Amino acid sequence: MEASAELDMNADVTPPVDDCRFKRTPQQRGVSSRRRLSDSGCRSTRLNSGFKSPVQKSSTVKSAVHPEEEAKELRQTLDRLDSEIAVLDKDGCVEEELDKHIDLLHEYNDIKDIAQTLLGRLAGLRGVTTRDLYNDFDLELDD
Repeated sequence: MEASAELDMNADVTPPVDDCRFKRTPQQRGVSSRRRLSDSGCRSTRLNSGFKSPVQKSSTVKSAVHPEEEAKELRQTLDRLDSEIAVLDKDGCVEEELDKHIDLLHEYNDIKDIAQTLLGRLAGLRGVTTRDLYNDFDLELDD
């Protein structure tokens, strides 16, 4: 019974007779091997069609905003940012301090990522959840 089922399955995938991939080779037909593939009688439109690039050519993009209006908006944005910088300078913010603060935040996040990885591995070894380990080590879930 299984052999007949296999035959039925194979019958569905039998290639069409006119498919050029399954035609006999030139040697099988008694034709010289020097004969070109296009002379074998296979006229596939897919092989003979021109190359079509997958990249779509976009037509000229017309901006709804005129360059003068865009320049005006950019100047307004620049003025707004300059005024915000002036306010921060008045409040005593120093750029070097902000850079140092950002570097410390990066370091804190790296250390926290390492701690999370270790807690995850420990939880896996113990067969508990990470949440359980937070309780065991008196850690805050929100931190």
